[in-house]
Amino acid sequence: MAGSVGNGRAALRASPKRYSGTDPPLSLAGPTLADLQRTAELEKFLVEAGLYEGKEESAKREDVLSEIGQIVKEWVKQLTSKKGYAEQLVEQANAVLFTFGSYRLGVHGPEADIDTLCVGPSYVNREGDFFVTLHGILAEKEEVTELQPVPDAHVPVLKFKFRGISIDLLYASLSLSVIPADFDISQGSVLCDVDEATVRSLNGCRVVDQILRLVPNVENFRTTLRCLKYWAKRRGVYSNITGFLGGVNWALLVARVCQLYPNAVPSMLVSRFFRVFTQWQWPNPVMLCAIENNDLGFSIWDPRKNPRDRNHLMPIITPAYPCMNSSYNVSSSTLRVIMEQFQFGNKICQEIELNKANWNALFEPFHFFEAYKKFLVVDIVAEDDDDLRLWKGWIESRLRQLTLKIDRDTKGILQCHPYPCEYSDPTIECAHCAFYMGLSRKEGSKKRGQQFDIRGTVDEFMREIGMYSLWKPGMDLAVTHVHREQVPSYVFEQGYKKPCPTMHANQQEQSDGDGTLSLSPYLESQPKRKYDSDGDGHVEPGVGTPPHHGNSVSNVVCDSPVKFVSSVLCSGAQTSPSHDDTNLEQAQLTTSPYGSEDTSASGTSCAAVGAVVLADESSKLGNLTSDLEVDTIQIMPLHISLECVAQKGETKLEGIRSLASRNCAEFVESSVLAEKAHLDIGGDEVN
Repeated sequence: MAGSVGNGRAALRASPKRYSGTDPPLSLAGPTLADLQRTAELEKFLVEAGLYEGKEESAKREDVLSEIGQIVKEWVKQLTSKKGYAEQLVEQANAVLFTFGSYRLGVHGPEADIDTLCVGPSYVNREGDFFVTLHGILAEKEEVTELQPVPDAHVPVLKFKFRGISIDLLYASLSLSVIPADFDISQGSVLCDVDEATVRSLNGCRVVDQILRLVPNVENFRTTLRCLKYWAKRRGVYSNITGFLGGVNWALLVARVCQLYPNAVPSMLVSRFFRVFTQWQWPNPVMLCAIENNDLGFSIWDPRKNPRDRNHLMPIITPAYPCMNSSYNVSSSTLRVIMEQFQFGNKICQEIELNKANWNALFEPFHFFEAYKKFLVVDIVAEDDDDLRLWKGWIESRLRQLTLKIDRDTKGILQCHPYPCEYSDPTIECAHCAFYMGLSRKEGSKKRGQQFDIRGTVDEFMREIGMYSLWKPGMDLAVTHVHREQVPSYVFEQGYKKPCPTMHANQQEQSDGDGTLSLSPYLESQPKRKYDSDGDGHVEPGVGTPPHHGNSVSNVVCDSPVKFVSSVLCSGAQTSPSHDDTNLEQAQLTTSPYGSEDTSASGTSCAAVGAVVLADESSKLGNLTSDLEVDTIQIMPLHISLECVAQKGETKLEGIRSLASRNCAEFVESSVLAEKAHLDIGGDEVN
């Protein structure tokens, strides 16, 4: 039985290894003495980096899996009896627990989660039996914490911690009345008479087992994969949900390099990895074996027949039937970032081979906040940690859509780099976190005076977030824009951030050079004034002038909007040390440029509109410099927070709280958002 908790590892160790691939190897060369020395240094580095767990933790994992396996067996027996089946079937009733992911591959580290699959008989279903009955059983156990069902996911899953170890538990109901204890999940017959959600659940295990069968040397594969996963996390490109590459993607890429260099040791494989994939001509697919097709009728990846597959930018195909593209989340923006990082890795590996660098240089963390000057911030708050986990999971799973929408609405010229890390302010006690997205102009698309209005884009994203059916009071969201100097210090590694001198507002306007107006934090919380300069000396009509409340623009210095967003959302109230409280008028929130429906927003509101000058960072992700050329692309951002209430299955947007800075008491009138609902690119309007 391959892949089960009991004896899957022993079965794989006993199985013979042979080369298998879609093409012959590129080289059969073995390691030199220098390669062996570099491999020893690499393995030492990985150990010192803490990527291997100790024997005590390994034993704890095995005990936890054994306990969960016993729980699901008893659960199936109870259901069999409750459903009125014969006593003999009750005695034979069984469920088998399989592992997959990093644990099954043998590359998990300390505190890593365990991906598990429960295979049960045909009469035990996922909807009621798994997500209701088993969920109830787990909820009553003291060992289980942070229990979170996700039935509507692409692959339905129960998430929880068991004795402190994170578990992702899937369920597959097969067309069998009894599941044998030595059930082989790799056989094709398991896919007979099952739905697509079950196929996706089963394929996690089937793909991992195929990978381990198709690589020429499992131990070299594991060391190389452990290294590349760690590198990807350090460089900010490890996250399937955000549009980068997840665990199975990295495993497939490493496995392909192992096939191309079957006699190479890990240090060679790491170097060849970057050499191969910096030259790879995407969207040519990466495949470990020929795509299999049979008469079961499931859709397989085939761009000749499936129009949707033709849009995939970085196809990495799974080796088990039905073969699928495991990296369909990759967008043009994230592919650009991945390729930049591959080039960085290739450069460092070349230096290592010439003894000009060591392994520490390869794993230097990517300084995201130095690579960009402008950011979108998605700030999330909830009533408590449990609510935050649910709310954050929903929003994080849709951040990729915000990236795609920005790419769509700006014709790919405004690039958005979502960073797969979450941050929280340690000085704020409420449950909250924030995600950042770097903004840059596409290389070669420079055009003076070019503007992008993405308020409709963010509005569309907020509407989709508002469809969350499990919304609770206290769950809130804000999308804001900040400059690099406004990014709060807690997001930086200790000792890394350089102090920035405080700028007077009019000094900051002059600091960006080339005659382009760069707005201060205060100006960015206000709409563009009528007849403002467009940065080229021309006078340009604005969208209205808000009432003035007594402070000179040039004398205003604001705190970081990000920190203030968190504090406002957590407290639920506006605070201003220098102004009286202000009641905000009702506002109309316009929809995307691609829709015409308006959403009424009652309660407090504040829309912030301003021109933002983006820096030219397009080619500087791998080789960072502090002096960045100032570009003239401008963006009209939206600062809003979301308050939604679910009623009878429908979700309403009820309030948009003000995110104006605590030192700024000027607010935007309700007409501001309605006056500019089109995309303006170089004077051309797209309705």
